[in-house]
Amino acid sequence: MFIEVFIIAILVAIPLLYSGTVSTKKFLDEENGYLLFLKEKDYDFYVAAKYGESVSPNKLLVSRIKNAFYGTLLFFALMISNLSFINVVLVLLIGVMIFKMPYISLKGYYKKYMHQIDLMLPYYLKNLEILCQNYTVPVAIARSIESAPDVFKPGLRQMIAKIDAGDSSIQPYMDFATTYPVRDSMRMMRLLYRLGLGAQENKYKQLLIFSKSVSSLQNKAREVKYKNRLDTMERKTMVMLVVTGGGTMVILLLSMLMLFGM
Repeated sequence: MFIEVFIIAILVAIPLLYSGTVSTKKFLDEENGYLLFLKEKDYDFYVAAKYGESVSPNKLLVSRIKNAFYGTLLFFALMISNLSFINVVLVLLIGVMIFKMPYISLKGYYKKYMHQIDLMLPYYLKNLEILCQNYTVPVAIARSIESAPDVFKPGLRQMIAKIDAGDSSIQPYMDFATTYPVRDSMRMMRLLYRLGLGAQENKYKQLLIFSKSVSSLQNKAREVKYKNRLDTMERKTMVMLVVTGGGTMVILLLSMLMLFGM
């Protein structure tokens, strides 16, 4: 039964595709494709976190869809002689897994990358602090985007877009902190928002508070960096000692065997 349905579906699809009645371009178009609704809401962010802005999330999504489709067809072909309802469901699940695996991989990469983001944020904020001395906070943020780490650029652009659209609340700043939930990101965004609200005569005081907080974050980042280096050196030293000790024991054992053998 399933074989007949599968064959009929193919026979119907071929003339539709050949005549142009159904166009694969409409489905796989990177800008307005019908299948773009399959994209996860945080997929663009994860792609930017790993590849920067040089890679199109929609292009990667289309590639995922194609791979899942071809993988599903391949497993259908392998099971065509033994198709059953369970096998059809199994093949479809395999197709879904093929589609989801790149997303899961990106998400896992981001979780590991959060540590690096935690170390980069204080240095970005230091650059922003310097710009805030001469510009208003929104203008300083907009000017900082070009030199900011690639992972921050999408979040910064979204923040500026919301501010330019008339949102004068703290929400755009909190959205950025939620997107990058690293150490003290919430507190730093609140300070940045207050700095933007302060009158010109109070700006120096607010800027001083912000500067001290940024310096504190930088010191913490340096401590973490040095600790990571020490941990790496300790691991390498332990590996060297284990290898050296193990090699020495092997040589002694071989020597004793040779001695007794003589």
